[in-house]
Amino acid sequence: MSKKPVKKGHQVETTGHSWDGIEEYNNPLPRWWVYVFYACIVWAIGYSIAYPAWPGVKSATAGMLGFSTRGDVQKDIDVAAAKLAPINAKLEAAELTAISGDPELNGYAVSAGSAVFKTWCAQCHGSGAAGAVGYPNLLDNDWLWGGDIEAIYTTINHGIRNEEDDDARYSEMPAFGEMLEGEEIEQVVNFVMSLSGDAMDASKVAAGAVVFEDNCSSCHMEDGTGDRDQGAPNLTDAIWLYGGDYAAVTETVTNSRYGVMPNWNTRLTDAQIRAVATYVHQLGGGE
Repeated sequence: MSKKPVKKGHQVETTGHSWDGIEEYNNPLPRWWVYVFYACIVWAIGYSIAYPAWPGVKSATAGMLGFSTRGDVQKDIDVAAAKLAPINAKLEAAELTAISGDPELNGYAVSAGSAVFKTWCAQCHGSGAAGAVGYPNLLDNDWLWGGDIEAIYTTINHGIRNEEDDDARYSEMPAFGEMLEGEEIEQVVNFVMSLSGDAMDASKVAAGAVVFEDNCSSCHMEDGTGDRDQGAPNLTDAIWLYGGDYAAVTETVTNSRYGVMPNWNTRLTDAQIRAVATYVHQLGGGE
């Protein structure tokens, strides 16, 4: 049986590369692929002219169409703000103590306040508002500056011990390590611990009471229940902002504490501050 002769077609040039006798043809790209490639180049040039594309030192090129994703987001924010403007105006005009008596306004304030809290406050006070060491628990009824809604509003509005707001709540505990002897600090720490539990060394409590009366009672009161007008904490309720063990109390007495809360009146609207004050007040610890 004879084989049919194989017709040799057009011989394609090779690239000149050879591997183990295998040569690489130099076939041209398909025309459709070349056209698509060129079209992509034209499209990319047009896109970079029309839309923000090329990064610069401070910003990207704006593009001839002026498109901005941030601008689109801002438009959506403006639309939402316009829709909420009437109830925000109502919230700003209402007496703080009357908000809870208006179901519609209270519902809005709690919902909006929750959003504000999760955005701006949860970083310090926790997502559930239970606080952490150095950051107050907002769920209990232990308030340094008062827990009624007006006091909460003032605290949020002006902040605590910041240097930006002249009306910020301010108090400063002295570092008694610079005033008292080491023995006196041990005595007063044991006395303070005895007010809400057991002292580490009961034999020093009586002497500590004298040190307390001479140095601490002007702020924390003679019975240790504190003074909210000064932001002086109650030492008798076993609630401690920086910890209530012997080492933590000793550190507090020796070097003092100086927590700072920013004033939110430069970052939030009055309606937002009222909303978050309402939200915090109804969490369970508001008075």
